[in-house]
Amino acid sequence: MAQKPGIPKGTRDFSPSEVAKRNYIFTIIKKHFETFGFQLIETPSFENSETLMGKYGDEGDRLIFKILNSGDYISKVDSATYESKDSNAISSQISEKALRYDLTVPFARYVVMHQNEIDFPFKRYQIQPVWRADRPQKGRFREFYQCDADVVGADSLLQEVEFVQLYDAVFTELGLKGVNIKLNNRKILAGIAEIIGAKDKLIDFTVALDKLDKIGEAGIKKEMLQKGISEEAIAKASPLFSLSGTNSEQLTVLKELLATSEDGSKGVEELRFIVDTIEMLGLQSAQLSIDVTLARGLNYYTGAIFEVGAPQGVKMGSIGGGGRYDDLTGIFGLKDVSGVGISFGLDRIYLVLEELNLFPEAIDRSLEVLCLNFGDREALAALKLVSTLRGAGVKADLYPSSVKINKQFKYANNRNVPYVILIGEQELSEDSFVVKDMISGTQETYNLKNPEAFLKEFESTN
Repeated sequence: MAQKPGIPKGTRDFSPSEVAKRNYIFTIIKKHFETFGFQLIETPSFENSETLMGKYGDEGDRLIFKILNSGDYISKVDSATYESKDSNAISSQISEKALRYDLTVPFARYVVMHQNEIDFPFKRYQIQPVWRADRPQKGRFREFYQCDADVVGADSLLQEVEFVQLYDAVFTELGLKGVNIKLNNRKILAGIAEIIGAKDKLIDFTVALDKLDKIGEAGIKKEMLQKGISEEAIAKASPLFSLSGTNSEQLTVLKELLATSEDGSKGVEELRFIVDTIEMLGLQSAQLSIDVTLARGLNYYTGAIFEVGAPQGVKMGSIGGGGRYDDLTGIFGLKDVSGVGISFGLDRIYLVLEELNLFPEAIDRSLEVLCLNFGDREALAALKLVSTLRGAGVKADLYPSSVKINKQFKYANNRNVPYVILIGEQELSEDSFVVKDMISGTQETYNLKNPEAFLKEFESTN
């Protein structure tokens, strides 16, 4: 007996309807990327392991899918390494490539390799799948698409302002009103770590802080203690866990708190510029709010960091995020190239639109007109009509066989086809065709030699 097939955990098959809905999101995001002046590039689905490893912190490294070398890879491991049972040492000898974890590090590699062909500042976007060996749960998959936009070669904070506007434009067109664009700055986090005496524990501090929404204040304090951050330092940072008020009020508190920290003060100035500029320009439907606990535990961020939350009432993790990285390309030998970028979480955005019933009703309508099949002669006339309709851009098809008409109508209903065309023996003798509106149930007869009359009616109602 054949084994029942399955797919790996954290991956999915997509039905025609799901693909249509996903493409709807792609189309809107892509439109706004290009409206804002971004250019499309693509990079390979896998990279050399050395390109990816060490760029995302210890937690990120553990989530990278490694690809085994081809051939008898295990024979190339020396005996001492094999007997040590050190998975990291063995892994480096049996795997030279890995599936990309995100699009940002491959983009940095791309910039370095193609620096002589690029006009800086370079605004690029990518819409491609990435892979993470994470624990699958609602809205979190092991294979998923990222939709990234980045600018490299410009350190102006106007880029951050543009990204806030970009988020606002995309989510407004998708109908996601009231999304919360949370904003912080890694310099502020560095300043906090400095004034509480935990400067040498900055990464541990930010990684723990980034989990506030998941494990709560007690959970992050426990993790910080485990990482060697003193109780005194944690106590000094505690008031920040519940910092509230308007953006301006929070920035005033932070300015006073971080007055003795050069990095921290610089971070406050940068946030002040972004917030003030956005207030002057205005947003269509999104909200911009300071969140000093936002850390985004990726080591390469150095300035402003973003995270976008779903509208109130929707239980979902972040649906977008990003930030400033001042020297990401430096890891590949190209120094002093500042960059900033954001990402849209396609899969989570899909789930939110589904939950809020925001997809257009006809989005998965893959067929607009179906010609029924009454026999060979009638089918030939119907096929000629179908060709004319297709030439006019109508999604049209002919049922392939002359089975019972009820079965053909049932097929049309299952495909959600709005118009069914009937060309039977009588219609053929009269050079006519009948169009049935499947929604209203009404029928209209047209001249087979003059289908333009139907096309004109079709275009006016669709």
